[in-house]
Amino acid sequence: MPLALLALAVGAFGIGTTEFVMMGLLPDVAADLDISLPTAGHLVSAYALGVVIGAPLLAAATARMSRRTVLIALMALFVVGNALSALAPGNGALLAARFLSGLPHGAFFGVGAVVATGLVAPERRARSVSLMFLGLTVANVVGVPAATLMGQHLGWRATFLAVSAIGLAAIASLALLIPAEKGEGVPQVGLRGELATLRSVPVWLALGTTVAGFGALFAAYSYITPMLTDTAGYADTSVTLLLALFGVGATAGNLLGGRLADHAMRATLFGGLASLVAVLGLFPLLMRTQGTAALAVILLGTAAFVTGSPLQLMVMEKAAAAPSLASSANQAAFNLANAGGAWIGGLALAAGFGATSPALAGAALAVLGLGVAAVAYGVDRRRGALAGAHERLVAGSSRRQAEAVRG
Repeated sequence: MPLALLALAVGAFGIGTTEFVMMGLLPDVAADLDISLPTAGHLVSAYALGVVIGAPLLAAATARMSRRTVLIALMALFVVGNALSALAPGNGALLAARFLSGLPHGAFFGVGAVVATGLVAPERRARSVSLMFLGLTVANVVGVPAATLMGQHLGWRATFLAVSAIGLAAIASLALLIPAEKGEGVPQVGLRGELATLRSVPVWLALGTTVAGFGALFAAYSYITPMLTDTAGYADTSVTLLLALFGVGATAGNLLGGRLADHAMRATLFGGLASLVAVLGLFPLLMRTQGTAALAVILLGTAAFVTGSPLQLMVMEKAAAAPSLASSANQAAFNLANAGGAWIGGLALAAGFGATSPALAGAALAVLGLGVAAVAYGVDRRRGALAGAHERLVAGSSRRQAEAVRG
């Protein structure tokens, strides 16, 4: 695999670290800024809002720029946002800085996925996307725990300065390792061409599959701590290690999904979603003992992230003429899944269905994801059949015309 993919992975590592580290630093930030914990929780939402708004907006705004330049500019904005987070004098400034930090997230992954697939042979495209996403999953295993520990010992501001340094390293890597001819030699269709992709039914079905599939993950994962402590009997101090196991599972699933999707993208997607239904459906049983609960956490990460590369690649294929905006929109869909899944899981808890009920709600969302993916498959087959009939009709007409000329 090209070294250029390493540059994309470094950027993904920094983005993954800053996205998830705030959850672990909320008590420290709340105490330092003299705000309540629920108020501090808005800092997580501000970042997610930045992702949802920034992903399509920045991808569309930079449609005519070279993708190499876009990636460097997005990472520069990421550095600025995290540096401002470290220097924020109060909660309002920190909210604005977190929103700014989230703006380049989706566009970086969206444009980065397009660049990654252009660096390799067609039969290795899904694997290239998974290697870029490897930075995101490794961030959950290494980056987030290390950054949280740094924040607890050196202050939360030190964490965001360190993340800014990772961003600078990513900028240097992108400038050195992304070949200019690969980044700049891609078709430039402009804003109108990019926006035209969002009128495609297959693109929206692919985005819908992302929302439902990853909504299933976040319905359960958002409430994984009370499941592990209240149901499985783990101590609060063990949760950090267990969440790292989730990152291990996500990393394995990401790599497996990329490898399998290069051979059979649709089958990998269906298999991943079906596995997610099974894992989430078994959560009430698996959470009864500590050993099986730890296994459940690993399997959840694996099953969910098997679908990551095929979903990203499917969106890009459905918008082949102008993939950057659609690819970035898929990252916005991922964050909508985060918010929507957490909300649906919370409804199950509020209804009094028990600590593991968010997992069952997630299983229902995964079934919905399978349904949307099945509809997308049916639409593709119908369009393929119509295209084939049209080609046969044209070929038959051309043959008859040729025979008439010869006669």
